[in-house]
Amino acid sequence: MPNISKNTNTLTIAASSERHAQPKYARPASESARAGRFRTALFGGMLVAILLPAFISLGMWQWRKAETKVSLQHELDARSSGLPVAMPSEPVDAESLRYRRVVLHGTFDAARQVLIDNRLHREQAGYHVITPLRLAGSNMHVLVNRGWLPAAADHRILPGAGVPSGNVELTGIAVIPEQRFFNLAAQPITGWEPVWQNLDLARFRAVVSYPLQPLVIMLDADAPGGYLREWPRPDERSERHRSYALQWFGFAVATIGIWAYFLLRRP
Repeated sequence: MPNISKNTNTLTIAASSERHAQPKYARPASESARAGRFRTALFGGMLVAILLPAFISLGMWQWRKAETKVSLQHELDARSSGLPVAMPSEPVDAESLRYRRVVLHGTFDAARQVLIDNRLHREQAGYHVITPLRLAGSNMHVLVNRGWLPAAADHRILPGAGVPSGNVELTGIAVIPEQRFFNLAAQPITGWEPVWQNLDLARFRAVVSYPLQPLVIMLDADAPGGYLREWPRPDERSERHRSYALQWFGFAVATIGIWAYFLLRRP
């Protein structure tokens, strides 16, 4: 009889050897770990090289915005604390009067009054009332921001903004209007519209026949002939910008930390 027991043992040993045998092409564990670390270092390093400068740049951008606002507030506090100066009837350098308190004598031009749309006061939409004032004894005009009025629920209904008649004496802070702004729709360059999206001095000069100072006077709260005047501070929301900056810097630190963790951890 064939030796069945012997053949069976031989087959069992052979099968066991095949199960425990390492394939000839298998990579040693240490070599595989080194390859994994190399891929982590390479791709992780590429990602860090992209994200880290971006996060730092965004953080510095927000920090500079905060510093600029604080600097403007310091300048306003310093320059507006002096005695008021009379607004010249000759063209002035805007920087020489920026944030200075000025005294105005003259008459308003009611026909060229304009409402600046989408001005918020405590989260309520409204308008800023901009009225040109002709300086006494000259043809020079200066724009006066007489304050804020709420908008009606129906935007087609404009608020009544009466204009004082006759000679007036006013005080306010001279500011340089924004030169860069965003319009929701194309603005006409000719003709006259009672409502504008932004106060554009170049556009205003193009539709009036008289000279105009390169400034806007923010009417004092106690001056006559105005509306609600709670002017925003230049440093408004500066702390929020600093908070955003710290968040971006935190993202930069976290990016390095995550990459280092995956790079240095043991397999």
